[in-house]
Amino acid sequence: MTHPATDTPPNPLRKFDITGDEIDRVVGVFYARIRTHPTLGPVFAAHIGDWPSHEAKIAGFWRNAILREGSYNGNPMRVHVSTPEIQASHFPMWLDLFCEVLNAELPAEIAVRWDALARRIGEGFRMGVVSMRQPKDAPPTLF
Repeated sequence: MTHPATDTPPNPLRKFDITGDEIDRVVGVFYARIRTHPTLGPVFAAHIGDWPSHEAKIAGFWRNAILREGSYNGNPMRVHVSTPEIQASHFPMWLDLFCEVLNAELPAEIAVRWDALARRIGEGFRMGVVSMRQPKDAPPTLF
């Protein structure tokens, strides 16, 4: 069976049926919304000077996570932990906004599956931010 948008066989390792173009579109719409978000917009704007390059990099992240393209090279955990303006409280806002975009841009089944993946990844980043920033002798934060 071929994928209708590309007329090539889908990668059997992909997590769900979506095209690279659809991923690119979702990422673009999401970052357009981020730029106007009252809390998240300023955090992103302080660190992203070239939005098209950032969007391409993040689209590569999602293409790798979903389509297994090997199209991303980076360490997103290190970036999130080492950026003090990024707070654990930002992740639920980020994920809720991302979910809104997914639901607006994609069929429901694909939106639900991508949202579940994003929430697992986002929770990992949130936990990394919390644990890496706490004092070394402090007990772990389990929230």
